[in-house]
Amino acid sequence: MTNTAVVVNTAVAILAVVVMIVRFKLNPVVSLVVGSAYLGLAVGLGVEGTIKAITEGFGEIMTEVGLLIAFGVLMGAILQRTGAIQRLVEMLLRVFGPKRMPYALSLTIATVLQSIFLDVLLVISAPLGRNLAKRIGKNGTPRIATAMAISLECGIVMMVPGVASLALAGLLGVPLGKMLLFGLCLVIPTVAISVAIMSFLFNHGWWDADRDESPFLGDESIHDEPPTAGPTAASQDTAGTTASAAGSGSVAVQSPPETRAHTSLVVLFAPMLLALLLIATGAILDAVDIHNPIITFLSSPVIALLIGLIGTSFVGRYALGADPIHEAFATGFKESGQILILTGVGGSLAATIKAAGLGDILGEYFTANTAAPLLVVWVIAAALHVAVGSVTISAITSAGILAPVVPLIGLDPVLVALAAGAGSLFAVHVTSNTFWLLQSLLGQSTRGALKTVTVGVSVASVVAILLILPASLLF
Repeated sequence: MTNTAVVVNTAVAILAVVVMIVRFKLNPVVSLVVGSAYLGLAVGLGVEGTIKAITEGFGEIMTEVGLLIAFGVLMGAILQRTGAIQRLVEMLLRVFGPKRMPYALSLTIATVLQSIFLDVLLVISAPLGRNLAKRIGKNGTPRIATAMAISLECGIVMMVPGVASLALAGLLGVPLGKMLLFGLCLVIPTVAISVAIMSFLFNHGWWDADRDESPFLGDESIHDEPPTAGPTAASQDTAGTTASAAGSGSVAVQSPPETRAHTSLVVLFAPMLLALLLIATGAILDAVDIHNPIITFLSSPVIALLIGLIGTSFVGRYALGADPIHEAFATGFKESGQILILTGVGGSLAATIKAAGLGDILGEYFTANTAAPLLVVWVIAAALHVAVGSVTISAITSAGILAPVVPLIGLDPVLVALAAGAGSLFAVHVTSNTFWLLQSLLGQSTRGALKTVTVGVSVASVVAILLILPASLLF
């Protein structure tokens, strides 16, 4: 088959996936598998070759990140159940004060809290965010809303153990410790710069409280009771979930439960932080070519996150007792299902594209040691996100398209992973569940949310790629 035919059929497959998700509201998992099957048959892999590519691609990515995603989600479920997140936000307010709170809150969410379901984290912190907005004073609402939007979305794609960052690392063969270190170095300046840019705009007249804010209808009906249902699989920003959040005016918000001896935040978060420290230590020692069997074992991502999960579960049992932690495990297992399958079928699409030979074809058009490939990754991810409305799906799909090219273009795969993540942040808009949650829970009009969420996260997307491009000259 000619190169042109392979490129055309690949484009048709990707377009078909987008149309199935957006136009026909088909589940993203099913759409990606259908697109993979079409591509395999269209480029001549045959029935057996197509099935082999789909199944082996699924299995390979699950080998890389399946347990990591599960362990991260379970840790997040336990931390949510103990009320650690609300207590952390309240502590940040006491330490940094209202004026510096947008920066403190956004950097904390983007770096420390990425094992928490996005929607759960947002719903838990939204009442505190509204309270902070009032205490900040002028432009408090847009500054807090933008800080939360930028940090939530950037953390998912850049910071381990964010679901999309784990998937990107697995698809592109990036060691998780390296993804953690590079992601941390990128997410901190990206979030800080983006929040500063948006604060400058708001403070110079780009916010009209009368038109951009709307009263939060649930303020009088919030009860100190836990949510009656956990987040759906869309809580990591998958597509097709707009109406439910858009129409909700009252949300039950969980207040921090009473823990035994009021267990300190340091103790509650220590196991998760230990896991991330172990992973980072392994990456640093590997970079300086120091190898020790015990450290290598403990710092391997699966073992490190397992240690973190075990530690978090024991701390949770100490703080709340056994039954609430069993419930948290059940919730975590239930909610991780579609995330795992979505990540796996992203691997199926990547494997099918590789088998079709697209990598060799695209490799001819890319020149090593230039920034052009990273810009291509960013544009593909951005275009997919505008069409599909899902940060996670667009990041995974764009990385899958370019995965076969990575060995040919001479760039470090971690830069490609971060470029795909940055592109997938562009133009979070009305097809995103996060957009409507931020709009409804933080007292914004749709016009206001377009400024704080759509423009704010797009600014972060551009800032991130501008920070990544110079790195391509060094690595």
